[in-house]
Amino acid sequence: METLNELPLWSQWLIGFFILLGACFAFIGSLGLAVLPDFFTRLHAPTKNTTLGVGGIVLASIIFTSVQDKFTASELLIAIFLFLTAPISAHIMAKAALHTDLKMFSRTRDFRKEEDVYKTEPEKDSS
Repeated sequence: METLNELPLWSQWLIGFFILLGACFAFIGSLGLAVLPDFFTRLHAPTKNTTLGVGGIVLASIIFTSVQDKFTASELLIAIFLFLTAPISAHIMAKAALHTDLKMFSRTRDFRKEEDVYKTEPEKDSS
């Protein structure tokens, strides 16, 4: 803990900011996973928020090691791996859920159905 006190004040504030930001995003993502009603909305919360949360923690770690002149590529590799794998795994899980016709929450719009089709053309005026 003494090492953190030896850092410049600006870096202590920046590291603390990114740790708190990451923790808030991770908490919101975890809360969304627990509270949201169906698989598709639950899938959205952790893939976006928790990824940003871990990204904030990794960014704080990068700042901490670089200010100490001990920068290693491991934090950067962790961030790259996380930001590449989280969206890909979420996409694969969503496709699998769509193909198995997983039950959706009543207000979730399914654009594969005709009544929920997304309208791309503006409606014509009858005058």
